[in-house]
Amino acid sequence: MKRLYIVLFVLIVICLLLYAVIKAQYNRLVYLDQLVKEKWAQVENVLQRRNDLIPNLVATVKAYAKHEREVFEKIAEARAKLAGAKSVQEKALAENELSQALSRLLMIVENYPQLKASENFLRLQDELAGTENRIAVERMRYNEAVREYNKAVKSIPIVFFIGILPFDKEKPYFQAEASAQKAPKVEF
Repeated sequence: MKRLYIVLFVLIVICLLLYAVIKAQYNRLVYLDQLVKEKWAQVENVLQRRNDLIPNLVATVKAYAKHEREVFEKIAEARAKLAGAKSVQEKALAENELSQALSRLLMIVENYPQLKASENFLRLQDELAGTENRIAVERMRYNEAVREYNKAVKSIPIVFFIGILPFDKEKPYFQAEASAQKAPKVEF
């Protein structure tokens, strides 16, 4: 009888330890999942800031460069795609397209010395440059959170249970397009 109590006690201790480990791992996944979502929300926040600045920048450039309609249309299309994007991949593609359109817009500015000297344009350009830096920082932070999440879901014991848990098997990184590797060509 004493032996039965000892075996029962050991089984209870093992079950409690197993429960504690599972609970800790689950709670860690919840934390990491929420961290990735928080970081992505911050990326979207700074993307929206840039999106809000663009109409002012475009309006300022339009006043000087009325015949550059194609560039303005590309920016409008890219902004619309970014607004309609749902997934991280769609937003990354749309954001990269918008960055390319903006770089073309800034190349146009080189042809208009009076525009480059405009205080309003300079202020908007500084705001945009600051926002681009914020975007880069927030992308990096998002990717760091994704890395930690992906490491966690691929580690033991989580890897054995991730299929039955209500979490993603892997979160996508925010990656630039291959074309973003090339420097824009500036012509005078």
